[in-house]
Amino acid sequence: MSVNKVILVGNVGKDPEIRYFENDRAVANFTIATTERGFTTSSGQQIPEKTEWHNIVVWGGLAKVVESYVKKGTQIYIEGKLRTRSWDDKEGTKRYTTEVYVDNLQLLGRKSDNPGGAQGQAASYGTPVQSPAQNQQPISSPPQSPAANAPNDDILGESSEQDDLPF
Repeated sequence: MSVNKVILVGNVGKDPEIRYFENDRAVANFTIATTERGFTTSSGQQIPEKTEWHNIVVWGGLAKVVESYVKKGTQIYIEGKLRTRSWDDKEGTKRYTTEVYVDNLQLLGRKSDNPGGAQGQAASYGTPVQSPAQNQQPISSPPQSPAANAPNDDILGESSEQDDLPF
């Protein structure tokens, strides 16, 4: 058995590039930055913060949501899988890139942080918008037992289900 699953929470590094194909299928490409905080060890050694950049690829209906609501600086939660592709550059050198192909995305932060009140609109496309830090399940999750449906104030003002994951 093998698993190819990536979960990232970060900030969009540049406005997404959107392309449409003849069959009205869309693809969005952009980068996000994830940053690990710096710290000081017990021996006093300073460990600086470290930022990683990730190439993101979003297809179909989610690409159209990205086009409307995701801009540089938007905080975003992404679930997807890693894909590596190669090509030959102009000099004939083989080049490689690794990208995250998105299966699920959620806009994070306050409504005022996202253009046009993106959080309420994104939900109409079936895109979950709750913050994973709020310990909630994505909108597309199967229902749980009634005991798990404790009301809670999420960013849409609706109650949502609690998960029972140990982390």
